Amino acid sequence: MHRLKLLLAGTVAAMALSSATAHAERGTDGDLKILFWQAVSTMNPFLSGGTKEVFASSMVIEPLARTDENGKLVAYLATEIPTLENGGLAKDLLSLTWKLKPDVKWSDGSPFTAEDVIFTWKYCTAPDGGCAQKAQYEGVKDVEAIDPHTVKVTFTEPKPYPYSAFVGSQSPIIQAKQFADCVGAKAPGCTAANFGPIGTGAFVVADFKPNDVITFKANPNYRDPAKPAFASVTLKGGGDAASAARAVLETGEYDYAWNTMVEPEVLQTMLAAGKGRLESAFGTNVERINLNWTNPDPALGDKRSTTEAGPHPALKDPAVRRALSLAIDRDIIVEAGYGAAGKATCNIVPAPEAVASTKNDSWCLKQDLEAANKLLDDAGWVKGSDGIRAKEGVKLNFLYSTSTNSVRQATQELVKSMWAEIGVGAELRNASASVFFGGDPASPDTFQKFYADVEMYTNNFDGTDPEKYLAEWLCNQMPGPSNGWQGQNIPRYCNPEYDKMVGTLSKTADPAKRAELAKQLNDMLTEEGAHIPLVHRGDLSAFAVSLDGVRMNSWDSQLWNVADWYRKK
Repeated sequence: MHRLKLLLAGTVAAMALSSATAHAERGTDGDLKILFWQAVSTMNPFLSGGTKEVFASSMVIEPLARTDENGKLVAYLATEIPTLENGGLAKDLLSLTWKLKPDVKWSDGSPFTAEDVIFTWKYCTAPDGGCAQKAQYEGVKDVEAIDPHTVKVTFTEPKPYPYSAFVGSQSPIIQAKQFADCVGAKAPGCTAANFGPIGTGAFVVADFKPNDVITFKANPNYRDPAKPAFASVTLKGGGDAASAARAVLETGEYDYAWNTMVEPEVLQTMLAAGKGRLESAFGTNVERINLNWTNPDPALGDKRSTTEAGPHPALKDPAVRRALSLAIDRDIIVEAGYGAAGKATCNIVPAPEAVASTKNDSWCLKQDLEAANKLLDDAGWVKGSDGIRAKEGVKLNFLYSTSTNSVRQATQELVKSMWAEIGVGAELRNASASVFFGGDPASPDTFQKFYADVEMYTNNFDGTDPEKYLAEWLCNQMPGPSNGWQGQNIPRYCNPEYDKMVGTLSKTADPAKRAELAKQLNDMLTEEGAHIPLVHRGDLSAFAVSLDGVRMNSWDSQLWNVADWYRKK
């Protein structure tokens, strides 16, 4: 992993790795104060694909294994990573056997067993369940208990990379007993369980106020008696990225602010106060503009932005999709909004290096207004008296949606001005991040609903293998009424050739061939215009100078090792 530590003016030395002897007693460091400017709407990551929900819940519920800050798989609730060498991965690649740690308890004191793992799979794959993380279980045929602490996962066909289900913060284990009556269509209605899941992590939910504040307390049944060092955590949500960064770097009111996406010059001013530091690690985050392949016309009612609505009147034209990308100057966007924490990209899979393609760079990476205008001219899109192109009564005037954030609104303005140079109009709209990423199936403003022509946000994938991430663009992963709008194929892109290639990737064992297939899939998404990749973003967050033990991780939740965090004495 390429890590970039931003040690700007006023910062202190980089954080030390956590030490088992750094704190000797649970709960001696008081309250850890965390600020998410995107407020958390649920503590159940299976009901929201939003990073804020995944991160917050990772303090409470855990997977069998995670990817550490160096991109290496490490066991968490399992004793080891199953491999061919230790016999955990079958030679025919049709099954994977996990051995669970025998001493793990749920926060209510009950034992963690194989039945909880089995239930989690059934929960997320249940019909009408609307599980946002269903792609994690792609290809899983069965999950069974060999004994109370051994789980066998069987695949429908050989699985060369089997570390998807139950691995990473997007695929944690939930307690079977607590969620027993919350399967399928009943899932969203289980408020008590969704807001306060019983977990195996270092903390438990003490109180949850949706889209506002969560209070946690140390888990009395956590498996390490010396951890966590903090007795409690207060996770406040709302506001904006600048105020979150200021609360750590300038005023010192908070210990950690996630996702401090603020203009570089503003951050440098804040750092001068000397109360905090910034850290960034480059993983797989990409700020992108999704293009809606379906018709979002409000007149279509419940059918809008679904396949029943038919193709988008303008974006169905490949020339339009390509021209929108050609018109964008990514370097200006990086310079204005990201600085050293951003890189221009044409990839949706920008890392690790082995799977990062360069094929589209020749046409996409640099702005080409002449080529964009020629594409639209040749395709018959003609400028009217208002400067906006039209064809057969359809105007290239798009509703452009994103979440509320100063960098995103500045990017919208830049893109709007760039598109104007090729005769494309844009109506800019933004919604509160807590709503936009909230996953509420009743809200018209979520990114999953996509009631706009184009929308912009950042997404990434856990771990270093992109197979499960690339599976999100399968035809059957589109959000819609039938799955509670929880599918991850946000553009509603559908290409049988793409689906077939994902299937080939899932059967391919050779690392070099897997990397090549991943590149081809990445290239297909960009070339065909499922989205417009803009910026390969570093995970940039702010930390108090007194906070130690943090190991910045772009391959998993930034809170993945919160059990190790402590206050410097």
